[in-house]
Amino acid sequence: MNTVVKITGFGAALVAFFGAAYGLGSAVGPVTSEPAPAAHSRHDGGASPAPGGGSADTAPGGLQISEGGYTLDLKTAGVRAGEEGELRFAIRDRHGRQVTAFQREHDKELHLVLASRDLVTYQHLHPSRAADGTWSTPVTLPAAGSYRVFADFTPGVKGGKNLTLGADLPVAGPFKAAEVPVPSRTVTVDGYTVTLDGTLRPGKPGRLTLNVARDGRPVTDLQPYLGAYGHLVALRSGDLAYLHLHPNGEPGDGRTPPGPGISFTTTAPSSGTYRLFLDFRHNGTVRTAAFTVEAGAGGDTAARESSPAETDGHAGTGGSRGHGH
Repeated sequence: MNTVVKITGFGAALVAFFGAAYGLGSAVGPVTSEPAPAAHSRHDGGASPAPGGGSADTAPGGLQISEGGYTLDLKTAGVRAGEEGELRFAIRDRHGRQVTAFQREHDKELHLVLASRDLVTYQHLHPSRAADGTWSTPVTLPAAGSYRVFADFTPGVKGGKNLTLGADLPVAGPFKAAEVPVPSRTVTVDGYTVTLDGTLRPGKPGRLTLNVARDGRPVTDLQPYLGAYGHLVALRSGDLAYLHLHPNGEPGDGRTPPGPGISFTTTAPSSGTYRLFLDFRHNGTVRTAAFTVEAGAGGDTAARESSPAETDGHAGTGGSRGHGH
C-alpha cells in the first residue's frame, strides 16, 4: 500500500514537498444499512482497560497503515486548501478485500480523525460507507500542508480488535509553516471555558479531568455525544501517535454526572508534547476544546497559555464553530 504515484493538478512544488500519495478509486453506490448497535465498549485504538472504567493507553495507534491483517486504503490522492473535496478510503483485509462488516461502537461503525502535522487543525468526522466497503465524506481543510488521516474501527468478526490505522494526506496551496500551539490549562470555545486538571504521565496511569463552564457557571447538564459525555483524542507532536480515550463512566450508569467534570484515565506512551482534543455536547451542539500539554520524563504535565481559538469536528482552524448531532 506504499505505491508512489504522481499528484496531478497540484503543481510541481507540491509533488516535491510531499513526494507520495495514494491511488484514486472509482465511484460507489448508496450507503448500506449498519448492524445493530453493540454495547458501550472501548474505542481507544487498541489500548487496555484502566481502573475506573477509562482506558490506559500504553501503545499508541495511527502510526501504521497496516496492522492485524487490515490496511487503510486511502483512495484520495490529495485536496486543495480552502476548497471542499471528497475524502474516500476503504479498509482492506489480509486478502485485499474491502471490509464491509464493522462493529458499531459509540454509535458509529468507524470514526475518522484528520489532523495537520502542526496540530493546529483537527477534525472528527463520521463518513458514510457504500455497499462495496468504500467510505466517503466531504472535507474542507483550511491550510496547505501535510495531514494525517486516522481510521478508528473494530472489524465485524468474532473477537475483532479495535484498531487505528493512519495515512498521510497532502493538501495543496500556499504553504506557511506553523508551530504547535503553546501549552495551556484553560481554553475558551464559543463562550464555554474548559479547564484541564491532572497529569499526563509517560509510562504511568494518570487522571485527566476537564471541567466545563459557561458564563462563569459550571455546566451540569452536558448531553451524551456518541454514547459518552465527552471524547478525548491525544496526538503526540512529531509522529502524531494517536490515543483515543473515553471517560471514566458513561451516561445512565447511575454514578456518572453530566458535568461539569469529564474524567479520563490514560498513560502517555512517552515523554513529549501532546495535543488534546475534547469533544463535548451542550444545548444540542458539539464543540471541541484543544489543549497542548507536556508529559515529562518525571511524569509531570506542564501547561502554559494558549490561543483560545480552536477547531471543531467539521471546521478547520481559526475558531471553534459548533455542530449539531
